[in-house]
Amino acid sequence: MELLDPRNDFLFKRIFGSEENRDVLLAFLNRTFAEAGKPPLSDIILLNPYTDKDSPRDKQSILDIRAKTTEGEIINVEMQLFNKYDTEKRTLYYWSKQYSTQLQESQPYNQLKRCVTINIINFALLPNTLYHNVFHLREDRTGIPLLDDIEIHFLELPKLDEQAVSLEQGGLVNWLLFLKGVDQTKWEVLTMNEPVLKKAMNTLEFLSQNEEARRQYEARQRYLHDEASMYEAAKVAEAKGWAEGEAKGKAEGMAKGKAEGKAEGKAEGKADAQKETAHKLLALGIELSVIAEATGLSLEEIQKLKPLQ
Repeated sequence: MELLDPRNDFLFKRIFGSEENRDVLLAFLNRTFAEAGKPPLSDIILLNPYTDKDSPRDKQSILDIRAKTTEGEIINVEMQLFNKYDTEKRTLYYWSKQYSTQLQESQPYNQLKRCVTINIINFALLPNTLYHNVFHLREDRTGIPLLDDIEIHFLELPKLDEQAVSLEQGGLVNWLLFLKGVDQTKWEVLTMNEPVLKKAMNTLEFLSQNEEARRQYEARQRYLHDEASMYEAAKVAEAKGWAEGEAKGKAEGMAKGKAEGKAEGKAEGKADAQKETAHKLLALGIELSVIAEATGLSLEEIQKLKPLQ
């Protein structure tokens, strides 16, 4: 049996975002927070659990996972299979909406709870070798936090080197290796210290054998590939337009510079000739008004050309 790819956002939500698998999501979140030095969660409430309405054919389907802790903090988990570009700005934009929409009219700002965004991405984004990066709002020099309400995680799957980690160690790495598609023969080792991961694996196997789930998965894959191709084509067109614009601007600039240089040179040459003629006429003792009429120079300009007595 060929397993489906758990990095497909539709499939990811079915595995991690359904009520029956809430314990799977909780275990994954606790491993993510533990690696960032955060205390574990005791429980979570799914705010948008998977339902049959999450159709992969509906381009407007919200396939991220939103949960709330017992303290009211909001967590958003999103799987991104392809790079849609401007990921950092897009992440901050969605985090800000998640944060600002907590308040109802007339509620005080102290009601705002911490919001955490976890982006699992199938492409390298940040200029370092870390597969797990965590961002907060800190003062540049002292590192003191302004407040702890913003927390953004990037889990970059391509940076996770299976050969450089011990599969027996457990933790977040094992969950990410499962998502990345580690060979099924290594699943048992992955679950030795991550028993809840076994439930995620069982769910993936079940969905991979389910005809309707596979059909929906393939429909979503086609949409994701089409969307990725669209973004790629847009970036290529943008780069091509920029290059063509730069080349055109350079050519026009050179032509303009050449024309201006030619005109400037011609004007300078004419001015030099006028001054030379004025010098000769001054040497002959010709009246200044006559020289001005003959050369086109002003009387003031001619006065400056007269030799000092």
